[in-house]
Amino acid sequence: MRKRIATAAGEVITLEHTSRVLQNNPLNDPHVRRFHAWLPPGYNPSGKRRYPVLYDLTGYTGSGFSHTNWKNFDENVPEQLDRLHEEGKLGGAIVVFPDCFTSLGGNQYINSSAIGRYADYLTRELVPFVDQTLATKADRAHRGCFGKSSGGYGAMVHGCLYADTWGGVANHSGDAYFDFVYRTEWPAALTHLHAFRPNTTATRTQALRRGQDDGRVAAFLEQLWNKRSPSGMDISTLMMVCMAATYDPDPKAPNGFRIPFDMHTGELIESRWKRWLAHDPIHLVARHTSALRSLKALFIDCGWRDQYHIHFGSRQLSAKLSQLKVKHRYEEFDGTHSGIDYRMDVSLPYLYRALR
Repeated sequence: MRKRIATAAGEVITLEHTSRVLQNNPLNDPHVRRFHAWLPPGYNPSGKRRYPVLYDLTGYTGSGFSHTNWKNFDENVPEQLDRLHEEGKLGGAIVVFPDCFTSLGGNQYINSSAIGRYADYLTRELVPFVDQTLATKADRAHRGCFGKSSGGYGAMVHGCLYADTWGGVANHSGDAYFDFVYRTEWPAALTHLHAFRPNTTATRTQALRRGQDDGRVAAFLEQLWNKRSPSGMDISTLMMVCMAATYDPDPKAPNGFRIPFDMHTGELIESRWKRWLAHDPIHLVARHTSALRSLKALFIDCGWRDQYHIHFGSRQLSAKLSQLKVKHRYEEFDGTHSGIDYRMDVSLPYLYRALR
């Protein structure tokens, strides 16, 4: 299924895919997904030319549609692609905008028994579907992914775990150094969840010491899903809940995942936190050196005023990659975590040159 939307130079189309991987997912999120793809100027589906393809992994609370929608006082991503092509910085390439939004506000593009198999959805389903539908160069040497924040994290992790699918990745301000990025966010989230605590205290202490929900997380989610306009604190807390479901899923636990803190006392549960740290890129890269060395392009950047302090993790990540002799390009810039789509003016031509 295609719906055409005119752009200044390229063309945005709408595709629809029915996923088997996401069918009956734990959150009952849709398994039939529509998504956009940008086709470069001169694209001819019946011609002989094949194109490299890039996948845009959006940040938390986003989806591919949020990058192709109209944007006030700025370019959306298709308009940015049009400009880069007109300036001669980006040649013929297809760019795909997957929809991986979930009821927890998103995911980290990895498989989780509490959220769904979104890594498999991308690599085992969406990539083959796009290759069968569009005129792509259907091999990893000509395929890459990029993203910011959770999307940058996803790109980095996919470079580690799925290098047989991706030939290059670009990581803009991707989550790294969880002790800074996430651990410092938990106190405010725990305080917010306190308002949803149950009246009974009979088994609360034991359950919370194991990182299990005593009902407050479930009550919070139920209220949020019925709200029309969640507050900023609601979204911040939801993000931490989503990360717990991502990094420490447990089918036997309430809600299908564990919390890394005793939600009453705020004490860190070391055994649970170790599950999080296993997914931290600053630790992950050492276990996947060969895969990372096989990439044709690895781009990482971050603003040195990032309000989530991700620049510290980015510096550590780059240092670890250098120690491991993994070729990569690392840049810092004067910016925060917000409003940095202009940095794709650097990363996308870099990926294109490596993957064309």
